Amino acid sequence: MKTQEARCLVISPHPDDAEFGAAGTVAGLTAKGQSVAYVVCTSGDKGTDNPNVNPDDLARIREEEQRQAAAVLGVQDVVFLRYPDQGLEDTPEFRKRLVEQIRTFRPEVVITSDPYRRYIWHRDHRIVGRAVIDAVFPYARDHWSYPDLSEQGLEPHKVKEIWLWAPNEEDINFRSDITATFDIKLKALRCHTSQVKDKFSDEMEKWLCTRARDMAEGEKFRLAEGFHRAVIWF
Repeated sequence: MKTQEARCLVISPHPDDAEFGAAGTVAGLTAKGQSVAYVVCTSGDKGTDNPNVNPDDLARIREEEQRQAAAVLGVQDVVFLRYPDQGLEDTPEFRKRLVEQIRTFRPEVVITSDPYRRYIWHRDHRIVGRAVIDAVFPYARDHWSYPDLSEQGLEPHKVKEIWLWAPNEEDINFRSDITATFDIKLKALRCHTSQVKDKFSDEMEKWLCTRARDMAEGEKFRLAEGFHRAVIWF
């Protein structure tokens, strides 16, 4: 297998999750010339309240929407793992596939969903966050975790940092300045027509702006996305 190095790897449960959680930050990274890749764990085939929409058709639609959003943000690669929506499990097989992607892209930073958000949180978000953290440390790092991947040319890789989007408020320890990229975040979100067409009104835009402004309170910049940032020292 051939590696495709990226400065940052974003691992998302469904299409559109990364845009809500980190699109402004991603746009800021790519604007600086830093490479970003996406791994999308499910294709969101259950993400509709319309019983007349075929899940397979919806998955194809949502994958294309994700490609369009990624292009808006300057993301160079989008990988779809195509697990069933609402069907993710924290299994050795899933973890190995995540390790495979980490060793392929060899990022310094991995961005994903915070698995520790309390109470109401989509189960896929919890599963992905937990599995990604384990995949980053220690499995992607250690040769004997998956020696067969090394035999395929995917050598162990040490990620330097994990950024978790949508943490509990008290767990936010890093605020990313998205003042210059907020409009790009909105443009990327609008690509997800199947999800936001009926919701993306002036009111939703106002809510997103208010949330970004509140996240930047106390900072020198106006708008922010908040993360729990963990630096891996070992």
